[in-house]
Amino acid sequence: MDKIAQDVGEIQSRLLDHRPVVGAEIRFFVTEFEEKRGHREGRLLENLDKLVLETNEHMQPTHFEDINKKLCVITKKLEAANHMAERVQQRELESQQSAQLQANMECLKDEWAEFLKKQQRLKEEVDEEYAKAAEQLRMKYHESEKGSTKFQPI
Repeated sequence: MDKIAQDVGEIQSRLLDHRPVVGAEIRFFVTEFEEKRGHREGRLLENLDKLVLETNEHMQPTHFEDINKKLCVITKKLEAANHMAERVQQRELESQQSAQLQANMECLKDEWAEFLKKQQRLKEEVDEEYAKAAEQLRMKYHESEKGSTKFQPI
């Protein structure tokens, strides 16, 4: 019975289990595909390399000279634009400073006018106090004169 079970298991694995056969077929297909594709890609890469080398030999010197000329022109234009921008910034700064100076002058004029008004008011107050004090002294002197005339012998 063991032999029969073993034979049945072997028949079943051969009929139903195709993994070893399929795996071998897949490996064979992949190696064949890689070999064929690899040679084709190698040839394409070699052709591209030749094309790049030829392009570099023929085109490179002339293009570098043209590029250098254009870069010099661009650099000069950028320097000129930078110089103009700096001049514009300088003018704007000067105008801002001038405007600020004028605003400061106006503020100082207003402060000076206020100061003069305050001084005038203080002068008037001092004059008024002086006038009051002088009047009081006159009155006091006048009263003292009247009082002294009463005591004078006639």
